[in-house]
Order: sequence, then C-alpha cells, then structure tokens
Amino acid sequence: RFVPRRMVPFSFPLSKCALWDPVPMGDVIGAHVTYYRNPKLSLVEKTLRLAYRHAKQNEKKSLSCFLLGTLVVDEDGEGITLTIDRFDPGREV
Repeated sequence: RFVPRRMVPFSFPLSKCALWDPVPMGDVIGAHVTYYRNPKLSLVEKTLRLAYRHAKQNEKKSLSCFLLGTLVVDEDGEGITLTIDRFDPGREV
C-alpha cells in the first residue's frame, strides 16, 4: 500500500510500565481519514452567516474562533460526513 512521504509515524510517550510490546509488527499502513473513506463536508447556512458577520465586525486581521460539528461514518461504511453546525467566536481574554 502507498504511504505518502509527508506522513510520519506516531509514537506514544515514554512510561515506566508498558501495557503492550512496543516492537513494530506487520506492514506500515496509512491512518489518514481520506485514505479509506470518501469525506463530505456539510455546513449549516446559519453557522456560516454567523461566522461571516463576526469576521466583518472584527477590526483585526487575525481572528480566533471555532467551528464545531459532528463526524459520522455513512451507513454504507464507505464515507464520512463532517457536519459543521455551531459557531463559537471564542474569547479575547
């Protein structure tokens, strides 16, 4: 299987007691969300309008905020859907 060069293996922090044998076993596989699934993005219009209004009212060039939603595997198991349905402008403090 093809593993892109920009992907790097992840590792767990060192600990005094290991719960499993850390020696790698088997072939390397890709763990990227789009490697095995077909992603779809769904954005609620109200959320987009709130974010747009907040960005227009903000005088700064840099804006800190959050778009929140849910990630669901489709019924057929072939795709995933990310539904963004909430906007949080964050705090300045």
